[in-house]
Amino acid sequence: MEYVLSTNHLCKHYRNFRALNGLTMHVPKGGIYGFVGRNGAGKTTLIRLICGLQTPTEGYYELYGIRDDDKNIIQSRKRMGAIVETPSIYPDLTAEENMKIQYLTLGLPSNDGIQELLKLVGLEKTGNKRVRNFSLGMRQRLGIAIALCGNPDFLVLDEPINGLDPQGIIEIRELILKLNREEQITVLISSHILEELSKLATHYGFIDGGRIVKEMSAEELEQACRKCSRITVTDTAVLARVLDTMQIEYKILDQKTADVFAKPNVTQLTMSLAQENCEVISMEEHDESLESYFISLVGAESHD
Repeated sequence: MEYVLSTNHLCKHYRNFRALNGLTMHVPKGGIYGFVGRNGAGKTTLIRLICGLQTPTEGYYELYGIRDDDKNIIQSRKRMGAIVETPSIYPDLTAEENMKIQYLTLGLPSNDGIQELLKLVGLEKTGNKRVRNFSLGMRQRLGIAIALCGNPDFLVLDEPINGLDPQGIIEIRELILKLNREEQITVLISSHILEELSKLATHYGFIDGGRIVKEMSAEELEQACRKCSRITVTDTAVLARVLDTMQIEYKILDQKTADVFAKPNVTQLTMSLAQENCEVISMEEHDESLESYFISLVGAESHD
């Protein structure tokens, strides 16, 4: 698999504090990578490092196969657009004027493409409206448009839906999906809102205490959190034999509890169990939420 970004035992220390502590991660080309962790877990620090705003204490990272200590890393960074913490915009200017400043900063030869970018993010009709009068969602979309100046194929977004109302969240979600699917832009999204990420991400990296505790695909996460029937019986050994006969997938949790990954015929199941002196005590729908799965990985301790 080809990776846009990979890190190897990356560390960043501030005196006695370790913001990153041996972080190793892999962002596949063409994917939407959900970078998940609590506030203070090290997400923004990683983003600041790969944007060149800070340098690692130990370890290294690669952008498009170029190491951060290689002089060509500057060229790799030109293929990346980013919003770090909050969009860098001028509130007293219009959306178009903000875009022109970014074009000038990047040394782009003309303003061709600005209207196309504003249309892409749904801001082509804002005219002379000052950014200070934009909604938070509009500001975020303008920030993404600015990050797209220079035609990057890797977009890094730090908590892009923080503080947005439901409509703003939907707009940002649809925009990110459009950029990924239609423009083939690889996206790294830092967030602590798992439920929203689940509607976007193709891959996940769970960070805690400055290190990745698990990386997985969306399919693997769905498998880990999939719905099931949780059945409590007097003997799961008997239950296992019966379910094997019925060719139903299951997972034994303890001597009396099992998760069944199908909807069995309840009458048939209970009768088959009764023939072996096994009683069904309870049966209920069960699925592990994304949040509970995250807590199972990192524990309940706060890192604020």
